[in-house]
Amino acid sequence: MNFRNFLFWFTALSSLAIDRLTKVWVVQSFELTVPADTLPLWHNVFHFTYVINTGAAFSLFQGVDWLRWLSLLVCVVLIGLGLFNSRLLIWEKAGYGFLLGGAAGNGLDRWFTGHVVDFLDFRLIQFPVFNVADVAINIGLACLLYSAWRHGSHRKENTSSS
Repeated sequence: MNFRNFLFWFTALSSLAIDRLTKVWVVQSFELTVPADTLPLWHNVFHFTYVINTGAAFSLFQGVDWLRWLSLLVCVVLIGLGLFNSRLLIWEKAGYGFLLGGAAGNGLDRWFTGHVVDFLDFRLIQFPVFNVADVAINIGLACLLYSAWRHGSHRKENTSSS
């Protein structure tokens, strides 16, 4: 077992904690209403808007029960990766950690309430309302893409110099 993947565990636990704290704040500070309760931080650009989502990204797969199981499976695989893989590159550690934190944040919502709390409302581009877990997942994917690009370019340099 490898407990030395500090960056992996730090990003996972930090993103999960921030996600949980912000969702608790939203649920306690806003009413779940139609139309949605909203607090403009920058009018018509960025608001806090309390909505729930029983589906996945962009409200796909509304009301399906298997999303909670998918979240659990993703979390188990990522925890295994953090425990047993000591060969992760630094950007992979951060990326997989953010993915775990985001998957766990939304997964906990699905398991305990049957829906995900969303509240970050970027209205300037009419983007769907999202949450900190979604941000963590996207940061994780960006880290993994960067790692693949960076590692791939080093591999090309090593192969071409042989």
